[in-house]
Order: sequence, then C-alpha cells, then structure tokens
Amino acid sequence: MMKTSPFRIALASLGALATLPSFLPLAAPGEESVEITEITVETIRKNRDGSEGTTWFHPRAALIPKPQPHALMCLQPIGGSDYFGPVHWSESADSGTSWTEPAPIPALGRIPVPGHEGLEAGVCDVVPQFHPPTQTVLAMGHVVFYRGPRFSKQDQLPRYPVYAVRDADAHWSERKILRWDDPRGAFIYTNNCGQRVVDENGDIVMAFTFGPTSAARSVAGVRCRFDGEELTIAEVGPALTNSVKRGLLEPSVTRFRDRYYMTIRAEDDRGYVAVSEDGVNYEPQRAWTWDDGEALTMSTTQQHWLTHSDGLFLVYTRKDETNTNVIRWRSPLWVAQVDPETLTLIRSTEQVVIPLHGDGVDDPDGVPLMGNFHVTHASPSESWVTVGEWMPRKGARGNLLLSKIQWSRPNRLVGK
Repeated sequence: MMKTSPFRIALASLGALATLPSFLPLAAPGEESVEITEITVETIRKNRDGSEGTTWFHPRAALIPKPQPHALMCLQPIGGSDYFGPVHWSESADSGTSWTEPAPIPALGRIPVPGHEGLEAGVCDVVPQFHPPTQTVLAMGHVVFYRGPRFSKQDQLPRYPVYAVRDADAHWSERKILRWDDPRGAFIYTNNCGQRVVDENGDIVMAFTFGPTSAARSVAGVRCRFDGEELTIAEVGPALTNSVKRGLLEPSVTRFRDRYYMTIRAEDDRGYVAVSEDGVNYEPQRAWTWDDGEALTMSTTQQHWLTHSDGLFLVYTRKDETNTNVIRWRSPLWVAQVDPETLTLIRSTEQVVIPLHGDGVDDPDGVPLMGNFHVTHASPSESWVTVGEWMPRKGARGNLLLSKIQWSRPNRLVGK
C-alpha cells in the first residue's frame, strides 16, 4: 500500500483567495442548515516534477459499503491532450489515507478496430458508481480512438458510451456498449465524466451530450434500467441546445430533495444549470450566475455537484484575477452553495477546494490544470473531490490529489 503525503490548506495564509466566508446556508422551513467546516488536501501520487514517470488522470472514486466500507477509484495515465492510457482501478480501505497500486481493468483497455488497420479503440472519462440493488459497481466512460502514440484526429469514428461491471466478488465484466439507435447521436452520444443518480427503484438517471456532427451538440435527460449486468435506455427526454461551437457538453446530474438538477459545460464562456421534476424532462437551461445576477465567466470546463441532504453545492472553475493566463482558467477548484429555487450560486459561501499552485498570471505554464475532477461521498461526515493535475506544456506532469471536505451535520444521503 502506498501512503499519501497529506498537507493541510493553510487558509489564513492564502489571503483573500481562500478565506473562509461567513457562511449563509439555505435550509428548508423547519430544517437545520449545513456548512463546510474544514477542507484538507492530500497527495495520493506524485509526479508534478516528473520523477515518478506516470501522471494519473481522471481519478474518480465510488464508495462501496459492503462487506466493509471502502473506496474504489478508476484512473488512467495521461500522456498528452486527449491521449490516455488504459483504465486502472485502485482501492482504499482506510478513508483514502492509502491506496493499492493501480491495476488495469482488462475490459477498459485498447482493442483493435476491425476494418481500420492500426486504429485502436480505447476508453476514457470513466465514472464508477455503486448500484445498491445489485451490489455491483457500474464503471462507464466512452470510446476514444487512437492511432499509434496519439489521439487520432483524422479517423475518429462515431463515439458512444462503454462500460464494465464489477460484481460483489470483485470480478470485472467484459466491455459493453450502452446502445442508443437514434440518428441524433450519429456522431456522438455519451455521458462522459458525468455524475449519475441511482433512484430507489434501481433506475439510473443521467444525461447525454449528443449530436449528428461535431458542432452544436445538445443535452437531454436519460433514464436507464440496470439489472447488474446490462444497462439499457428506457427514456430520453427533449433536447436542450446551444449553437455556440460544440454546444452543450459533459452534463452531470444530481437529485436534491424532490428535484433533479443538471449542470452543463459549454463553450461560450458560461456554464449552465437546468432543473427537472422527473430527471428526463428539463426546463430550459440558464447560465450560472451569482445570487446578485452577475454571470460566472467559465471556459469550456465541467462542473460537478456536491450534494448534501441539507444543502446543494457546486464544484467548478472560473476566471479570477489569480488565474487570468491559465488555460481555460482550470485552477483553482472552487465550491459554493446553490440556491435551489433561484438556481444561483451564493457568492458569500464560495471557498477554494484545491488551491492554485504556482503563478497563474506571469508563469501560467507552470500551473497544474485541474479541469477534470470528481465528487464522492466517503461517509456521512466527509466528502471528497479527486483530481489529476497535468501541465500540458511541461511534459504532462502532475500530482493526483484528494480534497477532503468535512460537514457540520451528517449527510443522510450516504448509506441510503
């Protein structure tokens, strides 16, 4: 087992950037509010200086409650822009303090593509999630095509979701495809990097980004059935659209109280949020703004939900005076509470989840990017944000980080 190298964010020494705000949480009538009481960051694996040889990317963890609570993480090496190695898995049985050596998931490696000599189908953007009714882990990403040691720009075939299932005995299934025979997804349909919801009846609620071409993709709510072996689509809702560049991308879905919420990456310097009563039919999206109406400036980067039974939060990146020259402003990672009625972020609650390392104004190439991250509930009292740093102009170097978020009240969603 490899021990982590923990360090505590010294919030007081980070100045205004990471000052804990006077928290103004929202609570439903008759309910107590919740707040974040502490954030610490641990380094799981080092390669910021290039000495370890492997930069681990797409680290996403799932809590498995039985036989003893432990975490399963999917992760993969990164060697360049959209160039990833085979998907691996690692486990922690001590609340993320130590992790087993990453081991490949055979089903999520690379395979030759028939009829296309030299082309291989890999997998990336994998999100594992425990499915309580079947006691399995569903690890889903999407297919990506490589030719030699690079992303194949000339012959990217249609892209679609692929998944593997880990059963209660820790055996992985073969690679499977989530099939959607709809011409609207002729070029791509996927839930890559997206958060999903497991309903009480075992249905899996998520969202697709899809399009018949590479431009102006749409998103839509999706409800699936899962029997522990096969994942099938039951219903796809009406599309939400955005005509700017590639449109709407990488949607993540959560459920808070009696509604479903979707947060969406876009390419018009905005991120978007939409709400639904059933997880399939969403109201038109609106840009993320502060509670005073000012829009957040974002740049084609995903956001993810941090959902507590007593409050809804968002983890995201945005433009700030400290990161003006960082690629897509992908550092630091922030968190703020969401007003679920107005669908706005409460500015006074914002704080840093993982701080920017380096100088984002005068030396942006030395700042590790953190645009691909994930949120996991580790226990009723603790949630995690995991991220794989990388510096695209510094040999794709970076550390694998785990941010631990402590709650003032138990999260009753954990263990349900």
